[in-house]
Amino acid sequence: MEKSTNQKIQLGIFVILGLVIFVAAIYFIGNKQNMFGKTTHLTAVFNNVNGLQVGNNIRYSGINVGTVREITMLNDTMIRVTMVIEDKIIPYIKKNAIATITSDGLVGNMIINIIPGKGVGLPVQSGDEINTYSRIRTDDILETLNVTNENAALLTADLLKITKEITQGKGTLGLLINDTLMAKDLKETMHYLKITGKGTAASLQNLNKLIASLEDRNNVVGVLKDTAVASNIKEMVLSLDRSSKEMEKVITNLNETITNIKEGKGALNYLSNDPKLVKQIDSTMTNLNQASLKLNEDLEAMKHSFLLRGYFKKLEKEKARANKK
Repeated sequence: MEKSTNQKIQLGIFVILGLVIFVAAIYFIGNKQNMFGKTTHLTAVFNNVNGLQVGNNIRYSGINVGTVREITMLNDTMIRVTMVIEDKIIPYIKKNAIATITSDGLVGNMIINIIPGKGVGLPVQSGDEINTYSRIRTDDILETLNVTNENAALLTADLLKITKEITQGKGTLGLLINDTLMAKDLKETMHYLKITGKGTAASLQNLNKLIASLEDRNNVVGVLKDTAVASNIKEMVLSLDRSSKEMEKVITNLNETITNIKEGKGALNYLSNDPKLVKQIDSTMTNLNQASLKLNEDLEAMKHSFLLRGYFKKLEKEKARANKK
């Protein structure tokens, strides 16, 4: 009877411990899966979940804020993931947040990392779908590395071929490296180029001095930069322009006069082209000369006339007095 009581007590203690462990395990698992706290459901659509499973953690800014509730295949390129997020974190997650799938460490489980969006945005609500970003998978990285290694092998082979040809003196570069005469000529050429460069530098310096001297008002260009001189030159040019226009008018009139003379217009052409009129004018001038001679003789005779002799003597006296004065 006593033995049976001890067995019952032991059995009771074992059952109680088992119940406590069971309740603790359920509470621990439920707490981890956010089964007992207030939560909000959010969704995100990925092209590849990279081994993500139901129950994996969800992190926001490095803090565990929920778990993966469901993974649903929408089509061959889209997978929807339903997430359970604690209500106390929802006000901090904005609609412009971005969800990406990463690994928990180097070899850990896959998790969803929610990255805060830039700028100011409204907080998410239950059932909202947030933006996603698919990172490069390990397979893609390995495939890229494989292609890179193949290209590196081809480049190495080509480089070995080129270096071999250079060491054998083939090609322009190999000839330059192995031909001492060409190397000497190249050295001399570089030396002459250096000398030419120095001469060019000296020429540029002299040119700069010449340009600077143009600012001096003691030379022609410097004088021309004076506003007063420039104004005088401008007036001279304008005067020359006006004079040239007047000369053009005079030349035009002279050309018209000469043309009129040539075409028989005017007295000059008439006088120069009519010989009869010239003879008449010559005869008239001869007659005028003879008449003037006769008139002088008549005046001389009148001086010796007793009637006018006193008058002429009076004129001679007045003329002599005028000369004395």
